[in-house]
This record gives sequence, structure tokens and C-alpha cells, in this order.
Amino acid sequence: MPSQHIWTHRNQHGAKREVRATKFGGVWRVQAKTAGDVDWIYYQRPSLEDLLALKEILLRKYQRRRASAEDVASVEKLISDEMEPPRRGVRSEQCADPTK
Repeated sequence: MPSQHIWTHRNQHGAKREVRATKFGGVWRVQAKTAGDVDWIYYQRPSLEDLLALKEILLRKYQRRRASAEDVASVEKLISDEMEPPRRGVRSEQCADPTK
């Protein structure tokens, strides 16, 4: 069953921006749209700012039992992956486990 979370905020230019994060099949899909835009922008790699906002929303929902611990953990992993600098010549799945 898909899990969807929606929030709005003002960007640096003062325009209202709506962000949607949907988890389906264990994969997060983030899309955003600024007021006045017709089409949604789909992100392959969401910004760190959007991921941190999603984590905050999930933590609040988790306290009220409206989100799962698995959802919180998966977003925390996305954040840690985003913050970790990529290593040269090493595939991303190898970076996660230094014993390999």
C-alpha cells in the first residue's frame, strides 16, 4: 500500500512550493511544484532539504502511530547516503559495507 506525505513551504523567492513524497514498493518518489506551474517535477535524487523535511514529518506521524518505523529508517538511510561523499572507483552498494 502506498504511503504519501505532502507539505508546503515558501522557497527563497517567496513562492509557495508543494512537495509530495510517496513510498511504493520500498522506493521513495519525490515530486514538487511551485504555485503557478502546471507540471510536477520528479526528482531522481531529492534535495537534502526535502529529505530532512520528510524525516521531520515522518517522526511527527510516527509519534501518533500514523507512520511506520520502517519509513523513518528508510528516509534516514537516504539522508545518510546523500550526506556521504561518493568514493572514487567504488560502486554505491560497496560503499555501504566496508567489509566487502
